[in-house]
Amino acid sequence: MNKASIFVEAFFLLNNMKIAIQGVSGCFHEIAAQQFYGKDITTLQCNQFKDLFASVEHGTADYGIVAIENTIAGSILENYLLLKKSKLKVIGEISLHITQNLMVLPGTKIEDITEVYSHPVAIQQTKDFFDNYTDIKLINWSDTASSAKKIAEEKLVHAGAIASESAAEMYGLDIIARQIQTHKQNYTRFLALSRSAVSSEDNNKASICFELTHQPGSLVDVLAIFKNNNVNMTKIQSLPILGSPYQYSFYVDVEWKNRSDYDKALANVLKLVSNLSVLGEYKRDEKFNYEILN
Repeated sequence: MNKASIFVEAFFLLNNMKIAIQGVSGCFHEIAAQQFYGKDITTLQCNQFKDLFASVEHGTADYGIVAIENTIAGSILENYLLLKKSKLKVIGEISLHITQNLMVLPGTKIEDITEVYSHPVAIQQTKDFFDNYTDIKLINWSDTASSAKKIAEEKLVHAGAIASESAAEMYGLDIIARQIQTHKQNYTRFLALSRSAVSSEDNNKASICFELTHQPGSLVDVLAIFKNNNVNMTKIQSLPILGSPYQYSFYVDVEWKNRSDYDKALANVLKLVSNLSVLGEYKRDEKFNYEILN
């Protein structure tokens, strides 16, 4: 169970839950799901993020786990839009330390490789490594683990994959270069998704979304409310509103020490914004904060 939240441990006592993930066995989504929900789960493997959201929304899966941002590649904008559109609720988060590895069929050497497959985000995370191998073509694939699976099943002797150690072990590949990500402090933050919110006294973080009119200082006024009520804003992301040129939705993560401060701030923010949605209230991943500080 996720050590960061006592209430989550109590909430997920049922065994063999079905958790929707993006990717196949051995992918980072599966690793994150097992760390958050526990080892005794079944994963529903989805090819695309939209399929993941649909599986949870329609009840094909009990819950979901989805990547939302990476410390190297940045925000996954598609998933912000899907989160707002789906009406699913965020009930937790987990930050996973991502180590990318170059893997091949046993016996293959790096000078034998002409192409490497992986998810576009993984390729972006490792681009500096491949600057030293300009003859290798980098090919976008649906998922890190599925790229490893492709190499193994199709016996691609002149190809490699970028994926986790778990994927290499699962598909019988050799790792010929370890931890090839550009920055070693490479984390991906995942959100736990549910069809309904989970209320707990342990909740100390929220993800919200709202819209603003084009008025001077309108965003500053909102941010000032959080500041004046001792609510810490840890993330802000703007995305265009489809069909409304030059209009934007703002996605904001906030944290608090006292729930009453957050409630007061939210009530005041409601007076200044339109279409405010609370995407979820949950417990902050304390483990990530500890590892970064140490």
